[in-house]
Amino acid sequence: MHPAVTFRLFIRHYAMSIDSFHTVILPLKDKLFRLAYSIVRERAEAEDILQDVLLKLWCKRDEWTYIENLEAYCFRITKNAALDKLASMAVRKMGVIDPEKENLYFVENRSPHSEMVRKEQRAAIGRSIEALSENQRLVFTLREIEGMSYREIAEALSISEDLVKISLHRARRNMKEMLSVYHKDE
Repeated sequence: MHPAVTFRLFIRHYAMSIDSFHTVILPLKDKLFRLAYSIVRERAEAEDILQDVLLKLWCKRDEWTYIENLEAYCFRITKNAALDKLASMAVRKMGVIDPEKENLYFVENRSPHSEMVRKEQRAAIGRSIEALSENQRLVFTLREIEGMSYREIAEALSISEDLVKISLHRARRNMKEMLSVYHKDE
């Protein structure tokens, strides 16, 4: 085994990886950014997602030859990364305000009972959302929490607008059923 042959093969492989990165992946960066942005709806978060995706793709350059459609793969990992980020953002948005600081946020004082009821309601809603199927949960979160349009959701999830509407209808119906049990207990 000659070290020069090994080095030459390494350089050739590395050059091919750089060429593929520049010709296949980098031209997609604007589309990947728009996909991430359509899901998370925050420019800085979408930029972070894009940077993470490009780094992940570069680190997996040895696997590119095994990927049948590299462009579709790029979109899929961008969508998944954005949905993961969206889920963590939704958890942050649903966070409970510290009771000791509550008076700083609200003019009116709430009774301990009303605060307990609100916490129980938030917990019941959170449990109901978690109990939905993955597709219903994604569609419900994107529509009701993020305020995205049917078209934006369809594009972000690569599904039809009709499927978005059906999933949202089923999610709302399921949420209503699950939350009606909560109201019967009161």
